[in-house]
Amino acid sequence: MSRLAAFAFAAAFAAVALRAQPHHHDEHGPASRPAHPPVPQQRGVAPSDDPRARFLTSRKSPVELALPVEDDAFLFAVFGDRTGGPADGVQVLAQAVEDANLFGPDLVMTVGDLVQGYNETPQWLAQMTEYKSIMGALRCPWFPVVGNHDLYWRGEGRAPEREHEGNYEQHFGPLWYAFEHKGCWFVCLHSDEDDPEKGDKTFDEPRGQRMSAEQYAWLDRTLEQARGARHVFVFLHHPRWIGGNYGQDWERVHARLVRAGNVHAVFAGHIHRMRYDGARDGIEYFALATVGGVQDAHAAAAGYLHEYHLVLVRDGGIDVATVPVGAAMDPRAITGKISDEVRALSQALPTAAQGSIAADALGVGAEISVVLRNPTTREVEATVAAESEDSRWRFAPDHVHVKLAPGASETVRVRAAHHAALPDGDFRGARLAVSLEYLGEGLRVPLPERVLAIAIDARGLPAAKGTTSGQEPVQERALVLGGAGACARVDSKALELPDGPFTVEAWIDAVEFGERVGLVCKTESSEFGLFASGARAEFVAHVGGKYVAAKSSGPALATGRWQHVAGVYDGREVRAYVDGKLVGRGAGGGPRKTNALPLYVGADVTKSGAPDSFFHGSIDALRISSVARYDGESFAPQRRPPIDAQTVLALDMEEQLGPWLLDGSGRRAHAERTAAAR
Repeated sequence: MSRLAAFAFAAAFAAVALRAQPHHHDEHGPASRPAHPPVPQQRGVAPSDDPRARFLTSRKSPVELALPVEDDAFLFAVFGDRTGGPADGVQVLAQAVEDANLFGPDLVMTVGDLVQGYNETPQWLAQMTEYKSIMGALRCPWFPVVGNHDLYWRGEGRAPEREHEGNYEQHFGPLWYAFEHKGCWFVCLHSDEDDPEKGDKTFDEPRGQRMSAEQYAWLDRTLEQARGARHVFVFLHHPRWIGGNYGQDWERVHARLVRAGNVHAVFAGHIHRMRYDGARDGIEYFALATVGGVQDAHAAAAGYLHEYHLVLVRDGGIDVATVPVGAAMDPRAITGKISDEVRALSQALPTAAQGSIAADALGVGAEISVVLRNPTTREVEATVAAESEDSRWRFAPDHVHVKLAPGASETVRVRAAHHAALPDGDFRGARLAVSLEYLGEGLRVPLPERVLAIAIDARGLPAAKGTTSGQEPVQERALVLGGAGACARVDSKALELPDGPFTVEAWIDAVEFGERVGLVCKTESSEFGLFASGARAEFVAHVGGKYVAAKSSGPALATGRWQHVAGVYDGREVRAYVDGKLVGRGAGGGPRKTNALPLYVGADVTKSGAPDSFFHGSIDALRISSVARYDGESFAPQRRPPIDAQTVLALDMEEQLGPWLLDGSGRRAHAERTAAAR
């Protein structure tokens, strides 16, 4: 399995630590050490020892660095269920084995359901061989625990006596057993014995969840033998302490574990999701999810994922961490060459798709292409997929797989067309998703997916009728923006603002102001921007080789009411106005530095052309003019600014076609709303 697929199975990219929590000691001893134990000044050394003997430096410092505990700590891993999922779930198990080897545990435990089972002997033996061959790649011993999938027989005719128990003990080991390691005992129980009355196996009825007298007697002897151990850990398949269909027989087991005085943790599986039932009488209860078994994946952060537990054992207790399968990385595999080549490949990823589709000819469509380049010395696999939430798009082909030889490049072409001739209220854009994998020696490196929007040329859409005709709108509307992700975009090619004086203005009704807030922006070391950061009005223009700014000395903007905000550049200075009052000015002039980035309404723009620094509130009556509209200390702003020959963009937000707000200036610089804007 590729590490990308393993990450997808895990649906998470970092370990979830389950630190043991502080608790009161009782007569049964501690279940775990405190999560943050106090650090004594001479931690880890005997009182008579000189701590300086373990710490060397040639420098003087008043800081005393606490030294680590010198106890007999060790690490073991616990694998959850393998079965119940797809056949290729064994690849998840193989990835877990690869991960575990990176941590170097002393041993690996399981909690049952090792094979798919519910079959006849030939199939069972094949599955057993497959499982053991995968686990055989571990660089440490591993220990099986029996589960229902490992025992249940299904097939033609009468089931063998005790079903697959004989096969299990012949090939995996005893149904119950225990062993000692570094002063700790590991006890493996059988939680699916036959119903003593009916003689059948059933794990979903209390009658089949009772431990036999033979196993109880063995457990009593084992706990007695382990009485002097630092810790005793118990493993079984079914989390019978939950009760319900498991019945109440576990109470008899729990009582024995409590009397032993040194049983500190119990681990089980079966339910295919993580569950921690706390510390009861000094014993912690853990249920694991899966390493390849069927996985609902409701929420990885809530334990629905392929994972394994790592358990660090010390004299004073244990620390437990959950690691998603595929999350561990081998640092020795990331050579300098791989690091440099993957960076070069990432930098060679396309930043835009070539070609565009006319918004007034969606049904005709157009050919869209993307150029893939491989600047590395290794082969690269690439996938380009055309996609959209709008099912009326047609793509030919809808996806393309490409293998790029070292130093090669290839152009991928996709023809895209839409069922509708013009965008409507249900229209959604389309995109190309580009995925690349670098094929290193013994290592596949998936790069983050690059999503390229298929450009729609909106200049063919009609101008806003109500604005150009001077008629009052039938219904007062505004662009409503809910914060992050919500804005409107005007393509740079559609905005024809000549060099020289200009004015940017709009009406805003803010819900809140963040630390950095863009209102009407085309910045990035060039062009201009109207901002409302921290409720301060600011207008900047990149003229004469630098930004010239006009900014209010303090908060000049309010929330919960409409205000007019304007920025003016007259060739000699820039000025900022709020409700017609001058609030800031800055001297400077010269040619305006331009860029090819889009203009954003309700956000600022990044160097990649993406929006950020979002405005939360409503925007209306936006006008950009190729003239300095206002001068002096004050003026009376108009709620609907008039449109004339100097107007290069006029968005009154009244008319729209699909996601586009129609421009009333006559220049058809229509603004495309994001999905979050309304």
